Amino acid sequence: MSAVPKTSFLSRYPELGNAPIPVYPYLSTEYYEKEIASIYMQDWLCVGREEEIPQPGDFKVKRLDFARTSVILLRGKDGKIAAFHNVCRHRGNKVITETGGEETFGSKKGAMMTCRFHGWTYNGKGQLSAVPHEDKFPPCFKRSENNLVPIHVDTWSGFICIDLAAKPPRTLNEFLGGFKTHLDGYPFSSMVHCHTYYAHINCNWKIGIDAFSEAYHVPTIHAGSFPGLTDYWQDDCAIYGEHRSMAFYSADMNPPTPVGTKANEIFGASIALKRNEPFPLPKTVNPRRHKNWGFEQTSMFPNFLIHVGEGLWFTHQFWPVAQNKCLWEGKYYLKPPQSNSEQWAQRYAVTLQRNAWLEDTATMEDTQEALLSGAVKEIHLQDDEIMLRHAFHIINSRVEALGSPARSAT
Repeated sequence: MSAVPKTSFLSRYPELGNAPIPVYPYLSTEYYEKEIASIYMQDWLCVGREEEIPQPGDFKVKRLDFARTSVILLRGKDGKIAAFHNVCRHRGNKVITETGGEETFGSKKGAMMTCRFHGWTYNGKGQLSAVPHEDKFPPCFKRSENNLVPIHVDTWSGFICIDLAAKPPRTLNEFLGGFKTHLDGYPFSSMVHCHTYYAHINCNWKIGIDAFSEAYHVPTIHAGSFPGLTDYWQDDCAIYGEHRSMAFYSADMNPPTPVGTKANEIFGASIALKRNEPFPLPKTVNPRRHKNWGFEQTSMFPNFLIHVGEGLWFTHQFWPVAQNKCLWEGKYYLKPPQSNSEQWAQRYAVTLQRNAWLEDTATMEDTQEALLSGAVKEIHLQDDEIMLRHAFHIINSRVEALGSPARSAT
């Protein structure tokens, strides 16, 4: 039987209200532009993992379409990570040519970066260190005034975060608040076998976030991937300023397919954890150690969802591209397999998860198109959709501060 919370989530957080939320924020270009200005250009954003650039000279270039820039993340010779706008100070060419689509990886010997256009060279601290034919520049030119434009960067639990503001309103620690403490001790770095998916989706970025922020849809959308998963519940909701978390529980599903049975039992490897293998969870995650706990979904404002379980974790991130377009990044992390059987079982798990994510993302463009009809002016949310309501509350308060509140549905 489901474990129904003693009190509704709304009664725990009455400040969020219980009225329908307006459709306008999903459709308005003006609203979108103010989201970018008041949120994405002000707050800390997760752009990678430290394991992606482990050695001095290793780099990652991350495209950020909403800011019309790409960001260089470079581990310097001192082992520290620095971040810069990928713009040469000479004629504006990209210092590192992007070859990997949304994310480009590589390594620079000595952590030195050279623009291929005219050979201007920068060191790992972004300082301009060499200029061909420097003697031909006028006296007003000074190397020290032409370093790469830096971006504020910091890390938490192996996550690399940047803030595009000239002067961030808060430090990363201040921004994360209790959200950071909630996941302290989770062994992210022990599970680095990553499977990554990207998709450009014709929908507002909030529609993407919303689709992954509740379990109300599981018995319907995921009837194909997870048949029989009808008895589920959500609990342990917690709000940390702009951030939030929710635990998802479920009763046993119908017996898995024969292939699933082999992956889960015969080879001794489940979709998450080998049988009888202990796994350390932070005390605040599944605090009752309930046997029906599935995973904890945490939302780092504004666009990053981290799901943690026993033996696996995965993330969803929706990057704004335009008012009606976004980039979805899904990443699924497991321990590196130690045998062929474990590799086979993990591939089964990853394929099953991929299919579920395809089921989720398949709704998003339909939602955007349907809302554009104008037939619906407001969205009704039930109690399990409390995370959507909280997100609207925070985002709209930021937009209202710029003088453009969400329009009433009436």
